[in-house]
Amino acid sequence: MDAEQQTLEVPQRTEADLKGAVVDFLWQLKRQNYSEDTITTYGYNVQALIDLGVNLFDPQSYIDKMATLAKTNVRKYNLRKAYKCFLNLHKIEATLPKYKFKRPLPYVPPENFLDQLIAACNGQMPMFLQVLKEIGARPGEALRLLWTDLDVQGKTLTISHPEKNCNPRAVSISDKLLNLLLEQPRISKLIFNYKSKSYAGKSFRAMRKRAAFKLGNPELQKIDFYTFRYWRATEEYDRSHKDFESVMYLLGHNSLRYVLLYKQLSKNRKNGAVDKYIVREARTKKEEIALLEDGFEWVKDRGKTSLYRKLKMQ
Repeated sequence: MDAEQQTLEVPQRTEADLKGAVVDFLWQLKRQNYSEDTITTYGYNVQALIDLGVNLFDPQSYIDKMATLAKTNVRKYNLRKAYKCFLNLHKIEATLPKYKFKRPLPYVPPENFLDQLIAACNGQMPMFLQVLKEIGARPGEALRLLWTDLDVQGKTLTISHPEKNCNPRAVSISDKLLNLLLEQPRISKLIFNYKSKSYAGKSFRAMRKRAAFKLGNPELQKIDFYTFRYWRATEEYDRSHKDFESVMYLLGHNSLRYVLLYKQLSKNRKNGAVDKYIVREARTKKEEIALLEDGFEWVKDRGKTSLYRKLKMQ
């Protein structure tokens, strides 16, 4: 902080004042079209600062508390991010301490773990998870899917309400997912009827816990909604023969900055193994279409037979 800030006397605020400021803060975020996830997270973190005894209108109070707070740099970073947004909205200038950390690589499970979890869920959850798996959408994007986003003839789902300034995109879906969607009653404009992402997440975690116990597979507990997106993007990187632009389109990103992650995830998944493929033959047009829909790619023709292959996941 500059000298002028240090000499200014910051008025004390009651707990009621600070809680009212949090409500106003969240309302301002909503008015500025912040995502539901961001609003919830920022609200939680700003309230956590109040619980720690920080006067939100006094940056020095925050700085002093952070200096003695026994938390990881990741936690301090998240608190700082929310508090910085609060200060900006109130036009309070301050130089806050910065926290450096390295994000761990996300967990990318074998495909059969995802399929086990999907099969163990009930209600709309299996269809929701299958959507996440096939189109690589963020959970918030999937929850905003409309029935008009489904192209039955073209077998695609269009993410028409992307998050984080990403691009809209249409992604092909399997016959399995298409049939699941067509079997659902259309009781609203939205495909999924969860009240919110947090409600869907709570339901998912309960089903995941039961599935892990019932199947005797504790690895399922490491899977969250975003795991399906990481798996799908890594799969796309491998299937497209390391085509970053293909992954960028799938995820809706505007640059390659975040796509490079999937090169590392692919390398970790293979663990140095040589690519192995599932090979199939097609003798009729119907067989060729079925293989292409299942993710196989044409290799070459041999007389009256065509050879197709698909990367075998490790």
